[in-house]
Amino acid sequence: MRVLASVSMTCAALMLANCAYGPSGGQVGETGQVQVVATDSLPVPSVNDALAQTRSYLVGPLDVLIVDVLGVEEMTDRELTVDTAGRISIPLAGSVVAAGKTPEELAASIEERLQQNFMRDPQVSVNVKEANSQFVTVDGQVLMPGNYPILGDMTLMRAVASAQGLGEFAQQDDVVVLRTVNGQRYAGVYNIAAIRRGNYPDPAVYANDVVVVGDSVTLRRIKDLITILPAITSPLIYLLDNN
Repeated sequence: MRVLASVSMTCAALMLANCAYGPSGGQVGETGQVQVVATDSLPVPSVNDALAQTRSYLVGPLDVLIVDVLGVEEMTDRELTVDTAGRISIPLAGSVVAAGKTPEELAASIEERLQQNFMRDPQVSVNVKEANSQFVTVDGQVLMPGNYPILGDMTLMRAVASAQGLGEFAQQDDVVVLRTVNGQRYAGVYNIAAIRRGNYPDPAVYANDVVVVGDSVTLRRIKDLITILPAITSPLIYLLDNN
């Protein structure tokens, strides 16, 4: 498999003897089957990638919501599950598209539908009880590997904390974030100790990301493709070919 690797400007500078300018304007070096591009951050997923372009929570299929319509007894703190098509059914409002909207946007959509059905000045609130559609997977040398919901501004450090923190012998300099953006796979290598020291910011983590700490089956597969170096002064971003 051909592997494209995006790493920091420092690493790219080591290959100046074989450099050219790539389409993004960054310096690109060729070494056998590896192409090195200067960058220090993973691209942000699009809405189609993770329904997470904004940092507000976006409702998705199978989320459990609490919907309250003021003054309507049968719609007082009613628990509703978003169906697999991304819709919920509301008395007097019918079927309403919920997926891809914030709770506030969904409440406004329900109010609009109720007004269309001749309810005067409806007041609707929507809260997320269970976030089942947007999560980050944390694997490897953490105390509780698993899937954790994306609520608000999730970062790498917060994702690790959600998994109850690092294991006793966790490799802090060997943390990988796997992400797919517009069909292209990326791997970002981070050093948690360096983030704690303030060497670089704690990176944002988005829905559908996979965080791998230290040794794991997933990371062993990645190591077959790329050489993981300690990301002490900046992250190392690898572009993985899908072929």
